[in-house]
Amino acid sequence: MNCYFVTGTDTDAGKTVAAVALLQALQAANYYCLAMKPVAAGAADDGAGLRNDDALQLLANLHPRQADNWLPSYTDVNPICFAEPVAPHLAAARHEQSIRISELLQHTAKLTRQQPDCLLIEGAGGWLLPLNDSETMADFVQELGASVILVVGLKLGCLNHALLTVADIERRGLRLAGWIANQPLALPMTLQQENLSYLKQRIPAPCLGVLPFIENFEQQQPGDYLTGIKKIFGSNG
Repeated sequence: MNCYFVTGTDTDAGKTVAAVALLQALQAANYYCLAMKPVAAGAADDGAGLRNDDALQLLANLHPRQADNWLPSYTDVNPICFAEPVAPHLAAARHEQSIRISELLQHTAKLTRQQPDCLLIEGAGGWLLPLNDSETMADFVQELGASVILVVGLKLGCLNHALLTVADIERRGLRLAGWIANQPLALPMTLQQENLSYLKQRIPAPCLGVLPFIENFEQQQPGDYLTGIKKIFGSNG
């Protein structure tokens, strides 16, 4: 099984649209995929419990397992969820709870036991998001040993954010499998192509694709834009 952690240069970089694009592209290449967003902050109660929009997008883009038509439940995809759209460790403290790496590993193991070809894990916030006073999301990825896919939000400051994130991924000895550029705003950033060219020169991993501004997942298939996905995944056909 291949496990990939989808992180971003910062909040709203486009992790969810990139994760959906990866799911679409991988499933089109006949990979059996599962996905999860272990921690989410910012959710509404639909009567059955808190539901986060990002996690719902992941669940909606998973194909049932052909052998038995099995799909994960919402809580399989998003086991830790808070209503407040704040840093998760702060939301947890308000509810007298604590988020621990050991707990995240247990939740991840529930999906790995299903033996998918690929498990995609979408982070929350940026790479060094705190989970508690002593552990970060990056520590969780390091403990898990997952490869990393970086989503670069194409906006002012992305060069610094991207290279700092890459530097810490490398410092931890983790594999940066590839990166995805995403345009999070309707208007492209000033000198967007020049910024992209610089990132392609400086990031030592393949660019899997450039996602345009996508307002409606149902009208656009972001997976179609991952033209470089075969560089790391190939085909499972």
